[in-house]
Amino acid sequence: MSNQMLVIDGQSVPAHVAIIMDGNNRWAKKKHLPSIAGHRAGAAAVRKTVESAALSGVKVLTLFAFSSENWRRPQAEIDGLMSLFMRSLKKEAKRLNEHSIRLVVVGDKTGFSKTLQEQIALSEEATANNQGMVLAIAANYGGRWDIAQAAKKLAQQVANGELLPDEVTEERLGQHICLAGLPELDLIIRTSGEERVSNFLLWQLAYAEFVFMPVLWPDFDGECLKEALSIYQQRQRRYGGR
Repeated sequence: MSNQMLVIDGQSVPAHVAIIMDGNNRWAKKKHLPSIAGHRAGAAAVRKTVESAALSGVKVLTLFAFSSENWRRPQAEIDGLMSLFMRSLKKEAKRLNEHSIRLVVVGDKTGFSKTLQEQIALSEEATANNQGMVLAIAANYGGRWDIAQAAKKLAQQVANGELLPDEVTEERLGQHICLAGLPELDLIIRTSGEERVSNFLLWQLAYAEFVFMPVLWPDFDGECLKEALSIYQQRQRRYGGR
């Protein structure tokens, strides 16, 4: 990484950016390649984007890697994605450590193989002491699942007599939502020209700014991120006020 800041006005850089990385399959199809080629190109785009976000001063970058609905895809594609996820976890921990980036994986990890769960834990542990940007990978993640699992934890506390029903509040629920304790989500970006959130971070995006970009994810790079951050910097965030 160079020492040059991607965005000069550090005061207006969003602390927490999330990206719905869409368009791998369409990128591959346009080039008459198998879908896994698009996912490999997408993994390369992840590397560029992580570097650019860290340089820009972003504190947390959350990437939507695999949704709970993605299990409906063809088995061969799922197998290729799981293999790519495993290889990326093994390869990238060293690079993340070089730049003091901490990795966290959020989602229902019990849906993955035992081997992949173990590799996730190893990669998180290897970067746990890093003090730079947090890279959160949402894998087997769904926004509705996230809210439901948080509600289940509060319901268990009520059942155990640890909490009264009237003590169930937004604040308490928020403490059990994925990414709790990290900066609030400021900006969500979706690539490929689609304009929907696809069950991603439903709780966290309450006051986030949205930027939809036509570029397919494998073609996303530092300049694309800079453009999205520039659009964000022009927004006036009122949080329901005037």
